[in-house]
Amino acid sequence: MTLLKKSPDALLIVTIVLVCFAILTWIVPAGSYDRVEVDGREVVVPNTFKSVDANPQGLGDLLVAPIKGLEAAAHIIAFVLLVGGAFSMLTATGAIDAALLAVVAFAERKSSRRKWLIPILVTFFSLAGCTFGMSEEALIFILITIPLAKKLGYDPLIGVAIPFVGAAAGFAGAVINPFTVGLAQGLAELPIGSGAAFRWVVWVFFTLAAILFISRYANKLDNGMTSICPFPSDFQSGEVERQEFTSSRLAVVILFLLSIIILMYGASSLGWYIDEISGLFLALGIVSVVIVRMPMAKALGSFTQGARDMLTAALIIGISRSVLVVAEEGQIIDTLLYYLESGIGDLPKVASLQVMFIVQGLINIVIPSGSGQAAITMPIMTPLADLLGISRQSAVLAFQFGDGLLNIVIPTSGITMGILAIAKIPYDIWIRWIWKFILALTLLSMIFLAISVQWDVWGW
Repeated sequence: MTLLKKSPDALLIVTIVLVCFAILTWIVPAGSYDRVEVDGREVVVPNTFKSVDANPQGLGDLLVAPIKGLEAAAHIIAFVLLVGGAFSMLTATGAIDAALLAVVAFAERKSSRRKWLIPILVTFFSLAGCTFGMSEEALIFILITIPLAKKLGYDPLIGVAIPFVGAAAGFAGAVINPFTVGLAQGLAELPIGSGAAFRWVVWVFFTLAAILFISRYANKLDNGMTSICPFPSDFQSGEVERQEFTSSRLAVVILFLLSIIILMYGASSLGWYIDEISGLFLALGIVSVVIVRMPMAKALGSFTQGARDMLTAALIIGISRSVLVVAEEGQIIDTLLYYLESGIGDLPKVASLQVMFIVQGLINIVIPSGSGQAAITMPIMTPLADLLGISRQSAVLAFQFGDGLLNIVIPTSGITMGILAIAKIPYDIWIRWIWKFILALTLLSMIFLAISVQWDVWGW
C-alpha cells in the first residue's frame, strides 16, 4: 500500500539500530530535561538539562525491548493494519485501475488529446501518493504505462516515470497520507490532517515539477532526440487485466474522493484522531465492496491480504518504537537532544530546520521505511523543535521531505530496484536521468521549509 511495506532488509536495519542504541546507553552520559504540559502536549523546558544516574541497558533489557515497543505502538500498529486492509478492499474493486485505463483510452481515441496524457496521469498518481501513499502499486501500474510509452514512441523512462515519479512527488508532498504524515503528526501530538492548506500548496508545486520534468523529456523525444534508454529489440511486457470503468466503479472513485474531503473536515474541525480515521477508512472499504457487489469471501480475503501486507510494517513500527524504549530507559534521549540543541541551537531557525531535513534524508537512506523512520525520529525531532522554537508542523514537514525525496533513487528500496528491473533500466542510467528532478524537489523543499518558519502558514 505504501512505503510501509518493505523488504526484510528494513527490519534488519532497524534491529541493528536497536542494538546500537543499547550500546550507546553504556557510552552516552545519562541526562534529563524538565517537562511540562502545555495545551495537552508534553513540552520540554529549555535550559533545564541536568545529569542523572546512568541506567545502561543490558542483554536482558535488549531482549524485552521489542515486546515493550510493540506494546507502546499498539494503537498505531492497529491503525496501520486496519487501514491497510481497508485500502486493499478498495483496490480489489478495480475502480482505481479502471479509472486509469479510462483516462488512457480517452487520450488514445484522439491524437490531439495526447499532450494532456502525461499531465493527467502524473496528477492521478501524485494524488494517489498524496492521499493514501501509493508506492508498491507502481509495480503493477508500470505494466500499463510501459507498453503505453512504447506505443506512443517514447522509452521505458517515460513509462516508469508516469506512475513512479508521479506517485513519489505526491508522497513527498503528501497532505493526508496516513502512513507517513498522519503517523508523524500523531507522534508529534498534532491533529492528523492539520496544516493541510499549506501542504496542498506544496503538493501542487511538487506535482507541477513532476509534470514539467517528464513532459519536457517527452517533448525532446517527440522532436527527434535519441533516447538515453531505448527499448531493447526483444523487450516484452505483460499488461494487467483490463478493467471496465463501470458506473459502480465510478461511484467507488467518487466515494473515495468524498472520503478524503470528510477526513480533512473531521481532522481539522472535529478533532478526529486515529480511531475516527480508522473507522472512516473501514467504512470506505466496506461500502466500496458493497457498491461493486463483491462476494463476501473475496471482500474478506482482500481485507485479510491487505492487513497481512502490513505485517512487516507493523514489526518495523514496533521494533522502531523499541529503540526509543531502550533510549528512554537508558536515560540518553534527553542527552542526545541536548547535543543536538547545542550543535544547531545558535543557528537561525531556518538553518536549524534545514539541518533537520538533511538529517532525515540521510536516515532515509539506511531506514527506507517511512513508518520506521517516523517512529524513530519524531520522538526526538518533536522536542528538538520545541527547544529551537520551531513549529512541530514544520518538524513533520522536514520528516516528510527527508523521507520522501530519495525514495525513487536509494538502492536500499526494494520497490525502486524492483521497478527498474521490470523496466530493464540500468540503475546508473536512471540516476543520470532523474538527478535534476531530485535536485529541483530538494530546492523546493528547502524553500517551503523556510517559508514555514518565516510565516504563519500553519494557521491558514
